[in-house]
Amino acid sequence: MKLHELSPAPGSKHPKKRVGRGIGSGMGKTATRGSKGQWARSGGGVRPGFEGGQNPLFRRLPKRGFKNFNRVEYAIVNLEDLNRFAAGTVVTPESLKETGVVKNQKDGIKILGNGELTVSLTVKANKFSQSAVEKITAAGGTSEVI
Repeated sequence: MKLHELSPAPGSKHPKKRVGRGIGSGMGKTATRGSKGQWARSGGGVRPGFEGGQNPLFRRLPKRGFKNFNRVEYAIVNLEDLNRFAAGTVVTPESLKETGVVKNQKDGIKILGNGELTVSLTVKANKFSQSAVEKITAAGGTSEVI
């Protein structure tokens, strides 16, 4: 089967209804809108979500939560993930992204103290947990906040 051989399923396509084209068409005069009323008028009808004056759904439901636009979200890196670097390497957010340790760099990088660090590194990141700083210095490395 080729692209030009495709055709819609029988009965799935209907010809456009041409309304208001004379009385002989069966859809002349009021053009299938009935006679008078809100829906017969030009521009008539109600806005989406209008429930005829009843208290609408969006007003019946309670308001919940808010979006803190000042929130800073950090990409998390555990110490055990830094063991892939050679001893004496300067680990920066760019090098973490290149090696695939961080997939999506958010507002910054935070180093957490999960796992053990076996190589001495100079780690540069936006934030460190206290346990991460202790383990990095214990392994003979340094931690710098950028």
